Amino acid sequence: MKKIEAIVRSEKISDIRNALEKINYTGLTLTQVDGHGNQKGTIQKWKGVEHKITIIPKTKVEIVVDDGDVQKIIEAIADAARTGEVGDGKIFVYAVETVMRIRTGQCGSCAL
Repeated sequence: MKKIEAIVRSEKISDIRNALEKINYTGLTLTQVDGHGNQKGTIQKWKGVEHKITIIPKTKVEIVVDDGDVQKIIEAIADAARTGEVGDGKIFVYAVETVMRIRTGQCGSCAL
């Protein structure tokens, strides 16, 4: 099993959820996060004055899936999140040792 973690623009979440639903993945965890990547923020204008914003709000999407589904989920997230501009985000993939569904005690892939 793998955990897919994506840090994306918050305004792209509905597009990402729709893309995942199209490939029958509806379970996910969303967390509001703040940070910056290599660009170290952005410049925004407000009332004609430039302001450097160094910490940018994003959303973290977390999904645990079977190994065979990783690539299609990564592609669905990337396609839905992509604007072509700096700050579209990143996707990370981690190994998951085990998972347990608390309600039933099921473990492994059947607990997903």
